[in-house]
Amino acid sequence: MTATATRTGITALREAYLSGELTPADVAEQVAAAPAPPAVWITKAGPDALRARAAELRRLDPAGLPLFGIPFAVKDNIDVAGLPTTAACPAFAYVPQRHAPVVEKLLAAGAMLVGKTNLDQFATGLTGSRSPYGAVESVFGGGLIAGGSSSGSAVAVAAGLVAFSLGTDTAGSGRVPAAFNGIVGLKPTRGLLSTVGVVPACRSLDCVSVFTRDVTDAAAVLEVVRGPVADDPWSRAADPEVVPPEAVRLGVARPEALDFEGDRGQAERYVAGCLALARLTGAAEQVDLAPLLEAGSLLYQGPWVAERLADLEPFLRDHADQILPLTRGILQGGRRFTAADTFRAQHRLRELRAVTRRLFERIDVLALPTVPTTYTLDEIAAEPLRRNAILGRYTQFANLLDLAVVTVPNGRTPDGRPASLSLIGPAFSEATLLALAAALHGEPAAPAAAWDPAAGTVELAVVGHHLRGEPRNAELVALGGRFVRTTRTAPCYRLFRLPVGDAGLPGLVRVADGGTAIEVELWRVPATALGALLTSVSAPLSIGHVSIAGGGVVPGFLCEAYAARDGRDISAGGGWRAFRKEEAE
Repeated sequence: MTATATRTGITALREAYLSGELTPADVAEQVAAAPAPPAVWITKAGPDALRARAAELRRLDPAGLPLFGIPFAVKDNIDVAGLPTTAACPAFAYVPQRHAPVVEKLLAAGAMLVGKTNLDQFATGLTGSRSPYGAVESVFGGGLIAGGSSSGSAVAVAAGLVAFSLGTDTAGSGRVPAAFNGIVGLKPTRGLLSTVGVVPACRSLDCVSVFTRDVTDAAAVLEVVRGPVADDPWSRAADPEVVPPEAVRLGVARPEALDFEGDRGQAERYVAGCLALARLTGAAEQVDLAPLLEAGSLLYQGPWVAERLADLEPFLRDHADQILPLTRGILQGGRRFTAADTFRAQHRLRELRAVTRRLFERIDVLALPTVPTTYTLDEIAAEPLRRNAILGRYTQFANLLDLAVVTVPNGRTPDGRPASLSLIGPAFSEATLLALAAALHGEPAAPAAAWDPAAGTVELAVVGHHLRGEPRNAELVALGGRFVRTTRTAPCYRLFRLPVGDAGLPGLVRVADGGTAIEVELWRVPATALGALLTSVSAPLSIGHVSIAGGGVVPGFLCEAYAARDGRDISAGGGWRAFRKEEAE
């Protein structure tokens, strides 16, 4: 294993753990020793802390933890118990006693924290250059900015230091750094991930974001950290249906609505990306961006600047000289707005949200460039405010309008600069956006939720008599179960027809060699229903851990291996339904 093994991502690391090829101790040693680009880390877990975490994980079952041994990083405006939270301002630093809930969920799922990353001070900026801990450069080099404010989190993933990281996003900070480093940035719906334990930038708009190297990994992380938290007044929950890529109604920008600041390469890549999306989707139409851009202008030209001041004003009053001049000027700018200004802006935003809601009644996904152009550190230093605003042109409206976004790489311009696409949808459209993004990049379908303890539900893999249309499906429905999707297992199972009853009993058996992928249905059932299901299952069947294609492990119906000796191997058909159809013909 090399120091850049985390480049292989969550799915490959999980497979290596399950096969015994790797242990958490192996990965801990490698991530501890991995050299980092300048200014990425503010605080890094020491080798002893990583070894201690690896020792904890050694006592746990990797099959039962979706992020077992997966190294990750956290932006340093998110609390990790025992490590300082600085928000890139040393005078502001404090040591929290509790993890932020999003961090707690990741650790409970088996993840391994490597450290806390650099950011634009107080998450104010989109460049990655506004930090006393140093400016962060893109992995593409050439003096290119890393993008901000979640600069360190994005570079930690892009450089292979961790498999995934958490950032935050108010105006684009979970997307602009992804664009500048050629990775995936997921900005969920506001409130889908709790912001308790996050230093506020603009409390009503803040989101926790996720950076990964591929779409499937982003979906896997999302399903661990999503869900409401009891003491978070901003958290929300929803469980929408996914629109498959081939049925997506795609929106693209009218050509005259876009301004790439003369960057022809970025303009060409946007057209190429839209053509690729159009080949995947069922319909496309050009969209007027004016209402969205107007909403975005409210963020820095309207009273939401005062919301940034609301939480930091006491610190600003007592420590103004210890805040970077540019950041200090932005925060102080909030004082120019009146209460009447705030209400006028809220009224106008309400109107723009209504327009946006009608737009997403016609389309499912809007594709836009993530940034109009790219800049070097020197170019940003020459015009820091104007060029920062340009970078947010196609991102800063999203949280104001209650939208979800997945940002994905979109090739390179002729001069070697990274290009990026943002797939934008209405609130709680993450599953649709991730599925389309995965299809665009040729990845397996992004996994759905496997475990959502906050919501009190569990995803269950069903292989035989509990499938839709089969005799015991009504039991799932009666217990409050809801069908999620049809998928396949990982290729390590055989399916047998056991000689029980007239129809036979399907038995799914995990095997060491000669396995194949078997069709299953995923159902979401209340966690409280698992006990009833367990008591209804008779030997040789049981409920255990089932590995799903594309990554992820869920509870599901399994069969003891001894019973297969008396059964008929029907794996060649690919599933119980295929076998039943063949028998009926």
